[in-house]
Amino acid sequence: MPYITTTELAERPGAREIALAASSDATPVVDFALMDATLRGTDRTAWTPEQLASADAALQRVQDAVAEAGAMIDGYLAQRGYALPLDLAPTSTGKNLLTAWARSISRYLLNGKRITDESKDPVARDYRDALKMLAQLAAGKLSLGANDPAAPANAPSTDVRFDAAPQVFSRTELRAFR
Repeated sequence: MPYITTTELAERPGAREIALAASSDATPVVDFALMDATLRGTDRTAWTPEQLASADAALQRVQDAVAEAGAMIDGYLAQRGYALPLDLAPTSTGKNLLTAWARSISRYLLNGKRITDESKDPVARDYRDALKMLAQLAAGKLSLGANDPAAPANAPSTDVRFDAAPQVFSRTELRAFR
């Protein structure tokens, strides 16, 4: 199971960015509505066979990027000793950290042909951040949260108690010095 689906990519970053990034250089950019329908798996009967072929080729590039992102994530997870493929329960938003990292890596892989200053590009920044977080996860410095399967079963308690020696002086013992 991939860490991100094409439907989730249609939601964010959206069909427009995916169509621009995944379209072939030899063909026109896939129509944004067609790309959205292709990513979500909805009805595409309104388009010509040529447009559908172009959209299917773009979808294949998206699926290749998602698979490559998943392989990269699995490489980091394997370093930590996770059983692969890892299937985390979604958080309250319906997503998890792996979904966010897969989105960032997939976007970067799809946008590889862009000419931009990588130090200021948000796509490149998100990619670098995802790789840093994955490296921290592999090193054991980061957890996947409450549902982390690598977390120790009997984690130490966070109950903190303080103990002090009895007071030597109090108000009643020092009243003669006033």
